[in-house]
Amino acid sequence: MTQAPRVTLSGGIDMPQLGFGLYKVPAEDAARLAGEALGAGYRSLDTAAMYGNEAGVGLAVAEAADGGLPREDVFVTTKLWNSDQGYDPALRAFDRSLSALGLDYVDLYLIHWPCPARGLFVETYRALERLLEDGRVRAIGVSNFQPEHLRRLAAECTVMPAVNQIELHPWLQQDLLKTVHAELGIRTEAWSPLGRGRILRDPVIAEIAAAHGVSPAQAVVRWHLQCGHIVIPKASSPERIRENADVFGFELTADDLDRIAGLDRGERTGSDPSEVN
Repeated sequence: MTQAPRVTLSGGIDMPQLGFGLYKVPAEDAARLAGEALGAGYRSLDTAAMYGNEAGVGLAVAEAADGGLPREDVFVTTKLWNSDQGYDPALRAFDRSLSALGLDYVDLYLIHWPCPARGLFVETYRALERLLEDGRVRAIGVSNFQPEHLRRLAAECTVMPAVNQIELHPWLQQDLLKTVHAELGIRTEAWSPLGRGRILRDPVIAEIAAAHGVSPAQAVVRWHLQCGHIVIPKASSPERIRENADVFGFELTADDLDRIAGLDRGERTGSDPSEVN
């Protein structure tokens, strides 16, 4: 694929705007699919402790390095699971993730969910600040945090999250949350960017895709990129992996963007962050 554009995170770290997501990828398939993604030109891989496939991701990075793709050219994200929140538990959980990945450092480490009822996300985030200070991660951030959680981190912590990874797609456009991100200097990253496939059946998306001679998935990924989102589509076949990356030969028009903006209906395909604990 054409090399994906890169965005600069707070702290000056560059991150590819298009990456490959490994949510629900079985452990036994992770190395193969991550390797396919790297072979197709992706330079960012997104995993998590909860996914159970960190070892496969690390293996793909190592095999790519053996083939001539330097480790420093691959951006690796992983996430801390809910049961490991708290300062010391978070540090131990990071050690386990780093060991599973077989890497010397992680490019981006995220708190997976705020779990507000547990009240531990601030001290957990302070552990991430420690990891950043120690040079074991290049950037830190959060996932699924809401405006009130972000403002609390801004008030009580030293380093603002570089990224907030949230459910984001044409049916859930998260304009209020994105406004808070812009205010605080946080990059928006989209998980479930294709709405778990449901968006691809939307007639407006289908019409826009047909007008450009591309697939609905390609049209939606292109929408994310033009909106400035970091986007991590998942795919389970080499063909889909390549298709989702082939989004640099066309551009959505202003009318296309307006039509997609009109699809927002606040519809989640995943959990409500206020209810996950």
